[in-house]
Amino acid sequence: MTSSFNAPEYFINRELSQLAFNRRVLEQAADDSNPLLERLKFLCIVSSNMDEFFEIRVAGLKEQIKYKSVVTGPEKMSPRQVFDQVSREAHVLVEEQYKLLNEVILPAMARQDIRFLRRTHWNPEQSEWIRAYFFREVMPVLTPIGLDPAHPFPRVVNKSLNFAVELEGKDAFGRNSGAAIVQAPRVLPRVIQLPKDIAGHEYGFVFLSSILHTHVGELFTGMHVKGCYQFRVTRNSNLFVDEEEVTNLRQALQGELSHRHYGNAVRLEVADNCSPEMAEFLLKQFNLEQDDLYQVNGLVNLVRLFQIPDRVDRPDLKYPLFIPGFPAGCMDEKQPDMFQTIRNGDVLLHQPFQSFNPVVDFLRQAADDPNVLAIKQTVYRTGTESVLMDALIRAATNGKEVTVVVELMARFDEEANINWAARLEEAGAHVVYGVVGYKTHAKMLLVVRREENGLRRYVHLGTGNYHPRTAKLYTDFGLFTCNADICSDASDVFAQLTGLGKATKHTYLWQSPFSMHPQLLKAIRAEISHAKAGQPAAIIAKMNSLLEPEIIQALYEASCAGVKIDLIIRGVCALRPGVPGVSENIRVRSVIGRFLEHTRIFYFRNNGEQDVYLSSADWMNRNLFRRIEVAFPVLDPRLKKRVIREGLDPYLKDNVQTWEMNSDGSYTRKASRRARPVSAQQTLLAVMATPLT
Repeated sequence: MTSSFNAPEYFINRELSQLAFNRRVLEQAADDSNPLLERLKFLCIVSSNMDEFFEIRVAGLKEQIKYKSVVTGPEKMSPRQVFDQVSREAHVLVEEQYKLLNEVILPAMARQDIRFLRRTHWNPEQSEWIRAYFFREVMPVLTPIGLDPAHPFPRVVNKSLNFAVELEGKDAFGRNSGAAIVQAPRVLPRVIQLPKDIAGHEYGFVFLSSILHTHVGELFTGMHVKGCYQFRVTRNSNLFVDEEEVTNLRQALQGELSHRHYGNAVRLEVADNCSPEMAEFLLKQFNLEQDDLYQVNGLVNLVRLFQIPDRVDRPDLKYPLFIPGFPAGCMDEKQPDMFQTIRNGDVLLHQPFQSFNPVVDFLRQAADDPNVLAIKQTVYRTGTESVLMDALIRAATNGKEVTVVVELMARFDEEANINWAARLEEAGAHVVYGVVGYKTHAKMLLVVRREENGLRRYVHLGTGNYHPRTAKLYTDFGLFTCNADICSDASDVFAQLTGLGKATKHTYLWQSPFSMHPQLLKAIRAEISHAKAGQPAAIIAKMNSLLEPEIIQALYEASCAGVKIDLIIRGVCALRPGVPGVSENIRVRSVIGRFLEHTRIFYFRNNGEQDVYLSSADWMNRNLFRRIEVAFPVLDPRLKKRVIREGLDPYLKDNVQTWEMNSDGSYTRKASRRARPVSAQQTLLAVMATPLT
């Protein structure tokens, strides 16, 4: 591609773009058109996202700074420059988040008789109930640690709740350290609901931190508590396993998981009432600087509030419930014959607007069908409990040839995947961990069945994980087919993952790390050729993230050639749209709504052929070069139209939940003042699902 498009000013830094995404999520919490308890959830999502941002991205920046790395992205910012800007913007974002909580969300909840009772406002009856609760449920499991030469500063678990206590006086042994640490065990609930008659409200909650603040003196008999401050430390959670050196990846990973709780500290959160002396003391204990300190007006962990909507029975303050739809042939009064349905024609599922149950039915039927000989599946994230994994285990115990490619390095799901791997092996399944150095991220399920005319293969390919819970929360497409060529391609990918051999050319599937990147560039170049020949040319791509420099440069070249490009990028985007002479024909939009946008769709007009691919891969270096990924075409013209009609068109028309990206990397929410409001997700719910009243 043309080298003139690789100038640093044409790229946006990844970390800064990620913070911009979290700001868009925060705007959903501020949007009073969303139900109140859903706004609280969005506020919690910001905290959860920021936790992972610090654990992974900021931790990586700190490592680069520590070792004086000069590694930079295409925008050519040094790690120190990125960190300094990230720190400034993160502090502003967190301050706005807590201001929204305290000044808007909590008062609005109070008006609905959902209250968080502050310790300064407890009446005598509440105080007595809470005191009894402290002595009955809390105090027996606490271990206060006075800081002195015999009791050094304790190890603090990643993201755990802790209290730094300033003391005066001498204890029974004559010691006067002046400070102690109280760690709140994870077994203690962080939010406690009071009985209605005690609370005086329909829903009355009190925070564990408030209870400990009030009664911490009971842990230090005869001493005076000068101050008690909650704090939380976030640690580097990147796992280091030298896959080239280990002989057993599962054992090595099990040994490394425990270290995640005690990686290098990257952020310290304290309550805003924390004294400067104590804050400085804590920073020193964790080898952190002032820039790493986040003083907050409230809980140091807002993720704890995620449980509140589930504990409050107020449907009027939540999104309306709905019953997902079913494609034709996948819903039967008894149970659909999934194999017959797929033989009748390819089946497209669009979650969460359509049910994930056909995938479960397909695997369950395969597990019990005596004509099914073999089942092969990739597992990236599936949860600690899974009907799909249970079906695979049953299939193995039924004597079928079951092969499961388990990705052990799926971040934050490593332990669950290790446990499933062990259970599958115990049942007699073949369990492999993919290819050393390449995460297996492709979503594939292959079934081999004996039929009248011989063996037939069936395959399910998807854009999302085999995870029934997230299938209700994430937008994803899945395709069932028994197309011989697609099934052969999928079988070949499984053979690569379980065996050895050269990469082969596939008929339909694009595969990372081999053919997907070249095929994407080829498709973009084809649109450039069509545009230069005077033909209409267009690219529409929907994904989570866009970062890969060569793809971005190709899109810039296509824009200059006259190709109309619409990018629907939920999260991180390094491309700058609307730059004169570079990207004037490129529009970038981000849709943030009730469901997490997770589909990856690649559309190329291709002189009217309208090629449509679905994929598990974003356009990022890791997906295109360091992962096993597949992109698969939608061949059935009817289903192709569905993908365009459901997965692209509504998002290009959305003027309710859409943020348009500016050339400087900022985003502007698209207003619908003059136009009829169009919400992509609401439109799809109305068309494909049934409201539950």
